[in-house]
Amino acid sequence: MSKDKTILRALAGETLPTPPIWMMRQAGRYLPEYKATRAQAGDFLSLCYNPELAAEVTFQPIRRYGFDAAILFADILLIPQALGADLWFVTGEGPRLSTITSQADFDKLKPVEAIHDTLSPIYETVKILSNGLPAETTLIGFAGAPWTVATYMIAGQGTPDQGPAHALKAENLPVFDAIIDRVTEATVLYLSEQIKAGAEVVKLFDSWAGSLQGGDFENYSLKPMQRITAELKALHPGIPVIAFPRGAGERYVGAHAAIGADCIAIDDGVTAEWAAENVQISGSVQGNLKSSHMVTGGDNLVSETKRIVKALSNGPHIFNLGHGITPDADPENVQLMIDTVRGG
Repeated sequence: MSKDKTILRALAGETLPTPPIWMMRQAGRYLPEYKATRAQAGDFLSLCYNPELAAEVTFQPIRRYGFDAAILFADILLIPQALGADLWFVTGEGPRLSTITSQADFDKLKPVEAIHDTLSPIYETVKILSNGLPAETTLIGFAGAPWTVATYMIAGQGTPDQGPAHALKAENLPVFDAIIDRVTEATVLYLSEQIKAGAEVVKLFDSWAGSLQGGDFENYSLKPMQRITAELKALHPGIPVIAFPRGAGERYVGAHAAIGADCIAIDDGVTAEWAAENVQISGSVQGNLKSSHMVTGGDNLVSETKRIVKALSNGPHIFNLGHGITPDADPENVQLMIDTVRGG
């Protein structure tokens, strides 16, 4: 691990003259080379579990753009699958899982130690990436945070308001808590193996954190991520952790300390200026250009990129989008964003 890597320097709290840059979902459906590799794999899950092809799609945006970090190509729902849930993807609609809504459903899940039987190809992908990335490129591993993963396990698919998970929490709290605990324990093991295989940073994606209200936000978003972070840092001293409680709004304040994360990723629901005053004072921040600019491009992309860079220039900052890039994005707009960040 090179301490000269710009991502690692920003995560360690250093303010850099030019922020390092990577992009959520940077390996994906907006790139023609990804589409070709996906076709070669046959389907999405086959791509995730093929180490050579998963590594290839991870390398693609690094070759094309020279991002400062590569993020492992995988999916947050591989953990439920490894725990015994059925998982499949419906074209144009997204993931589907067998549901867990009762103690009997929960009892069918595998113990956490069994996840490696399914996930060993993912660790092999990380090894390929660790050995093949340019010396200056940081390798990021990741997992979904327990609340977000649990919402899919309970509903069997993505939902607008995570209603089924909220309902189970209200109606059968012991089962709900058991799901959160099982996913938390599995996530520690999963990310620990990614780190052993060569991941230099890990990121926790709590994509649906914003739907948690009151004390539930602390109990089911922050605390599980804090537990994962603490256990990983005990196992792997010095490993940097990025946490993304998406939709947190004003609750981003204090998130560094509450989670123990080295960096808090912010979505585009808050301004960079607000984040500089309220979040960056506690540590590194990542974000937060609207993904739509990757579709529309033009002067607005340039001006917004410059605004964010300027607003967060007085502290440690990793430039990124406020959420993942969308399939309708123009690859040329990605290059324009990068050139704007690096060219001033």
